[in-house]
Amino acid sequence: MTQLEIAQQGRVSPEVEAAAQAEGLPAEQIRSGVADGTIVLPANRNHPGLRPMAIGAGLRIKVNANIGTSSEDPSLEHALARLRAAVEAGADTVMDLSTAGDLDAVRRQVISACTLPVGTVPIYGAAVEATRRGGVAAMSEDDLFAVIRKHAEDGVDFITVHCGVTRETVQLALDGSRLTGVVSRGGAFTICWMREHQRENPLYARFDDLLDICREHDVTLSLGDGLRAGCLADGSDRAQIAETALLGELVLRARRAGVQAMVEGPGHLQLDQVAANVVLEKRLCHGAPFYVLSPLVTDIAPGYDHIVGAIGGAVAGMAGADFLCYVTPAEHLGLPSAEEVREGVIATRLAGHAADIVRLGPRARARDDEMARARASLDWQKQFALALDPERARSRHQPGGEGGGCSMCGPYCVFALLGAPPPSGR
Repeated sequence: MTQLEIAQQGRVSPEVEAAAQAEGLPAEQIRSGVADGTIVLPANRNHPGLRPMAIGAGLRIKVNANIGTSSEDPSLEHALARLRAAVEAGADTVMDLSTAGDLDAVRRQVISACTLPVGTVPIYGAAVEATRRGGVAAMSEDDLFAVIRKHAEDGVDFITVHCGVTRETVQLALDGSRLTGVVSRGGAFTICWMREHQRENPLYARFDDLLDICREHDVTLSLGDGLRAGCLADGSDRAQIAETALLGELVLRARRAGVQAMVEGPGHLQLDQVAANVVLEKRLCHGAPFYVLSPLVTDIAPGYDHIVGAIGGAVAGMAGADFLCYVTPAEHLGLPSAEEVREGVIATRLAGHAADIVRLGPRARARDDEMARARASLDWQKQFALALDPERARSRHQPGGEGGGCSMCGPYCVFALLGAPPPSGR
């Protein structure tokens, strides 16, 4: 049975219990959310050593890190280094987006080495294999579903599938009104196949077959935003909204089949459109957890897109998004290094935490209050311990003056001059 089916029977699974302990919440709260689909718990029964983790309403915002190989760097060693950097920086999940090298070996090594939930985009592997035989069009429907099954059997906990890229929605994205057209790689693979074969997207046409595989192995669906906006000018357009509405229908079909589902979106958006997009997704997709890719709120920051994504992610999280996909400084420029992976995870965790303070209140702010007390008492070691990135904080600290302050104010540090305030009851 799947986590969804167990929860709907009113039973608390060991995975739900573990996720509840990690959140510091009653197990019944997690079970209830899984049962009604507002929480997902990606936990493929074939993933050994998995540390269960829940995503959704009322929970701490989670952060995903994309890793993997590319044609310019097919090294398994480098992919695993990026994995280690993501885990050490505090990512909650990772996605293997490899497109080069031995894809099966990379995926299995990532799953074996990782106790976090692991996601993949199966059409990447299917399309890459087909390209080696002559092109994406060489991929058959059965080839695609065979790859999906292989990922499920290997222990992948959630998969991105671009089921909303259909004949009807693609027309809206490619009608000439967009500046950047389709920017999703999985969406582009799907469209190439549809054009060549003059047929509907098999992930949509054979959605029931997809559900059968996911139910068998308890793989969570991440319904991909193949038509997300690739620039501000394309944000919140007809194609994006039409795809989201269609994904909402598929969420209900997945739930009826006992399969957990979350929804991805929205891409690049003006800052004033971010909250509205989250509210709309929640409405159209029946409260399914929202997995936010970015949103990037300006298009002119290559090299700093991790900051741009954190700005958009904080606003999205405050509005109700549940899951943030990190952005690194290498976004739009190249494959990130391990250090850039670390920077992307930290920036996105900061965005999620800022939103959690609003969403969860004192439960999320307790660490901030402790930091304030440590600063007021000039307790530097405690400040380092409480920091989201202790290593960075410790390395940047420059002592100054005899009062115990830093080199910014030296002997004129306010806390050295006035002393720490008396303990507060707040």
